[in-house]
Amino acid sequence: MNAYPDVLLFIGGEWRAAQDDRWISVTDPSSGLEIGRVANASRDDLDQALSAAASGFKRFRDTSAFERAKIMRTAANLLRERVEDIAKLMTLEQGKPLVQSRLETLAGADVIDWFAGEAQRTYGQMIPSRSTRIFQSTMKVPVGPVAAFAPWNFPINQVVRKLSAAIAAGCSIIVKAPLETPASPAALVRAFADAGIPEGVINLVNGRATEISRYLIPHPVIRKISFTGSTPVGKELAALAGLHMKRVTMELGGHAPVIVAKDAVVGDVVSTMVPFKYRNAGQVCVSPTRFLVQDEIADEFIERFAAGASAVRVGNGLDPATEMGPVISEKRFAAVEALVTDAMKKGARLVTGGCRVGNQGSFYAPTVLADVPNSAEIMNDEPFGPVAIINRFSAVDDAIDEANRLPFGLAAYGFTTDLATSNRLSQGIEAGMTSINHVGLAFPEVPFGGIKDSGYGTEGGSEAIEAYLDTRFVTRM
Repeated sequence: MNAYPDVLLFIGGEWRAAQDDRWISVTDPSSGLEIGRVANASRDDLDQALSAAASGFKRFRDTSAFERAKIMRTAANLLRERVEDIAKLMTLEQGKPLVQSRLETLAGADVIDWFAGEAQRTYGQMIPSRSTRIFQSTMKVPVGPVAAFAPWNFPINQVVRKLSAAIAAGCSIIVKAPLETPASPAALVRAFADAGIPEGVINLVNGRATEISRYLIPHPVIRKISFTGSTPVGKELAALAGLHMKRVTMELGGHAPVIVAKDAVVGDVVSTMVPFKYRNAGQVCVSPTRFLVQDEIADEFIERFAAGASAVRVGNGLDPATEMGPVISEKRFAAVEALVTDAMKKGARLVTGGCRVGNQGSFYAPTVLADVPNSAEIMNDEPFGPVAIINRFSAVDDAIDEANRLPFGLAAYGFTTDLATSNRLSQGIEAGMTSINHVGLAFPEVPFGGIKDSGYGTEGGSEAIEAYLDTRFVTRM
């Protein structure tokens, strides 16, 4: 698989072009050049996907959990067998280093395996009644066809959580894949198709996000929506879903604080957080963005973090030596550049980076800003790029107040060797996920989701499948 393929729609068990033969170009962010194209679904294609999902659900909801799990585990193994080819596609279309694409693909297989197990644990319960003649019970049944919308930053892992939860529960699904990175989600769907998923249970469409979401979400066939993306778009789609009483899971934007107390081991924090900050060029919803460092160690931390950032090897993701690839597009490059420029105008200190790397592709240097005022846009808007903000604090309560200042509440991090401080961070930070003294997020078995403007619901852990199930109560005499 050396060439980038034409990416087709998958509807009713068939791979095909759009009805009107429209296509959209796909660009390699490392070169800025077109590398392929993706089929652009028409309204007729969406109607056929809806019809396929409806008929697929009628058949699949009565498939036993044991059989669903068998198909899922087969798909997971196919994904592992194909990891090298899929990783190359992902790096071509998204830009991240090949090693990260490989790990994402393998992690996707683990997610499938986790939800395969959950399929067999969708228990109801017997409820003691007030009469020996009455039996009361609940059962879990699939909610119905799902519409899932995924972004480009993790082309497999953002889709696989939604897809696996739906299949485990016995739902059918229509996946709207990202236009920037369509080939790797298609490879994921192909693994399920080759594993024997029945026709119509999984459908894949591509096209303009606004057109597709505004058609699918209100449609009576769709009973559940899962969306990962920005907070403004998420609010619009949640409002649209609410008008039609559709169940929704929303995983939205963040602006993750990292509180580094004076007793933390600076070298350990830097060695942990530098690669995590610049992973995927900072285009990660749980990426650490606002480093809040106690006064006593702030100068040392800034110096060592900046040295680590400067040492990150930037280049084409297909080069084995590359540690950070480009941002996804020139549009994203311009957005990051504007945030850095605004911060510097308002008094921030540029410690390292802040510039383009090379003369081809959308490569932005790993950047560190220090002493950034809250009036800067980057302190209030998620940078979603390779920029770390490092500010100082005196008291831990002040850092917690700053961590909670924004309306976001997705991920947060803390570093301390003091148990009392660890407890204060655990209880005081308002975030759906908080990781202290290590990076422990996004495993299949743990919750993944935010609070406040970062959304609601979870796409990981034992609770994730609940959003795809109805609880029905039966009382019999």
